[in-house]
Order: sequence, then structure tokens, then C-alpha cells
Amino acid sequence: MSEISANASLHPYNTFGMHANARWFTRVRSLEDVQVLVATEIFNQNERLILGGGSNMLLIQHFDGLVIKNELYGIEVVREDADAVYVRAGAGENWHAFVQHTIAQGWGGLENLSLIPGNVGAAPMQNIGAYGVEIKDCFHTLEAFHWQQKEVHTFDAAACQFGYRESVFKHAAKNQYLILNVTFRLLKNPTLNISYGAIAKELETMQVVQPTIRDVSNAVMHIRQSKLPDPKQIGNAGSFFKNPVVGAEKHAALLAEFSNLVAYKNSDTEFKLAAGWLIEQCGWKGQRFGDAGVHKDQALVLVNYGNASGKEIFDLSQRILDSVQEKFGVLLEREVNMIGL
Repeated sequence: MSEISANASLHPYNTFGMHANARWFTRVRSLEDVQVLVATEIFNQNERLILGGGSNMLLIQHFDGLVIKNELYGIEVVREDADAVYVRAGAGENWHAFVQHTIAQGWGGLENLSLIPGNVGAAPMQNIGAYGVEIKDCFHTLEAFHWQQKEVHTFDAAACQFGYRESVFKHAAKNQYLILNVTFRLLKNPTLNISYGAIAKELETMQVVQPTIRDVSNAVMHIRQSKLPDPKQIGNAGSFFKNPVVGAEKHAALLAEFSNLVAYKNSDTEFKLAAGWLIEQCGWKGQRFGDAGVHKDQALVLVNYGNASGKEIFDLSQRILDSVQEKFGVLLEREVNMIGL
């Protein structure tokens, strides 16, 4: 375990670029580091925050507790069969780099999730998804350290209770575990998913007739880069809001009033609405208030133009929530984790 630092800046560790400090800060790079940490007085007497890539959180104020930077690395094939390989990655591995590694080996399943910011450990917590694919589709197991019981527990997909951007780690098991590693079941002969969003059209533009997983990844990266700002250029945490799910009756009522409503059928009884479209219809796209704003190309993304505070970003998000509910009768939910609220 690295030493525990006092009054540490979190500015380098959050993609929103918020200037906030942690009362205490340390890094863990192995299970042994974790076991040493839980025996310390600082660990046991402070609130704790696990930090991965810092890409899905908004620091509203300084964190008066212990920030633990997850730096557990390593990628290995743990077994394989005729159809698939089972690949285990440390929770601290960069997500996009891991995806690119699997593609380089010819293992399919994660290509639609290219260029999503963050680390491997956050992927199952959020059940991250994009372009018709979610983590649960290729998830096998994960190992996590239970803070109180001081032992490693294994979770399969059922135990993770995956939902839309949801898992047990955001609810019943919240703040109880540190994810150590995640194992994915990836296909040797991949089945491509190119029907969602603009992937098929992008492949056509690329003049790709028989796409590979590499082609799909490249198409997804191009689409994301054309729509989403680079956190290295402008502070943001990607999509700030979840796409809301409504019943068929509510969908029909909205469609009757807004003929250009953007929605996708989830099931016979549910429809997923495009949160970005709802926000844009309320006039927020491209709006700026001091250094807090809504991105000019993607209304789902809130941005920090330099010196916005977490409170200013949060307040802007609340105004957006209120306006969407007033206009459409739909309550949006924040996808980004609020720290210090």
C-alpha cells in the first residue's frame, strides 16, 4: 500500500476537472495492499470513496474522508472453450485500453463499448452500455473485497442484479465492496451488433462491406468522437442523464403531442426515450452559464469550461430536470454519481 497523504488534490483524478481536495488519499495495487489498508485507523475512522478513472462523478465539494485510488492491474485468460475465452482484468485497468486489447486478440463482445471513459472496475457497477450492448451481455464474474468481513466474494451476473445503468453495487451493496477484478466471456467467432444507432450508416460511409469487430470499434469511436467532447479538452463526465423508460400509454400520449418524439421500443409495454432529445427540446443545448454549460453538440453532456464549481454543474442539472418534467411530464435521472451532496 502506498502512503496515506493528507489534504490531497483530486483535480487530476476527475474528468470534470473540479478543484476539490480529499482529507486523506491513498492507492491500492494488490489484495495485500487492501488488507493492510483496512487495518489502519484512518480507514476505520473515515468515510470512504473508491476512485477509478474519475469519469462518472461530480465532486460537489471537498471530500472529508479517505479516497482510495483503485490501481489493481493485470489482464489474463483464465480459461477457454470451443466458443469463448474467459478474460480477467484488474479493476484499475483503463476500460478503452482493455477493449482494444480484446479486439487485437480477435475476441468479440466489447467492441460496441469502445471509447467509454473510466476503468474496468466501474463497468459492472454502472452496467455500462452503448449502441445496443451492455456489460451484462458478456459479463461472467467479478471478485470484490468486503470491507467489514475482510474477505473476497465472487459475484456472478445474477448476484450483480444488473439493470439499465444499475447493479447491486449502487443499491444493496453500495459502499460495502472494493471490486478487485472482472472476468468477461468473449467470443472466438463474434456475432456483430450493428443495428443500433448510426453504426451501420458509419460502416457504409467507411465503405466496409463485411465488417470485423475492429471495423465496428472504429465506427463507434468515430461516432463518439463526433458527438462527445474529449475530457482532456473540456471537463465533462460523458452522458450526465439516463434515457428514461416509460410505459406504452405514456409513450402514446407523448407521441400524440410531439410527433417527432425520439424513442426506442424496449418491450411490448415499455419505451426508452432519448434524454438528449428531451433536453434539446427544452432549449438547453449549447447554453452556458459562467463556466457551467450544456455541450453544443450533445445535450446529454454537461461541461465545465474551466472554473465551474461542482455546485454550479449540479444546479444546472436540476434546472434541466425541472424543465423536462414540466414540458413532458418525464422525470430524468442523473447517471453521474454525486459526491458530497
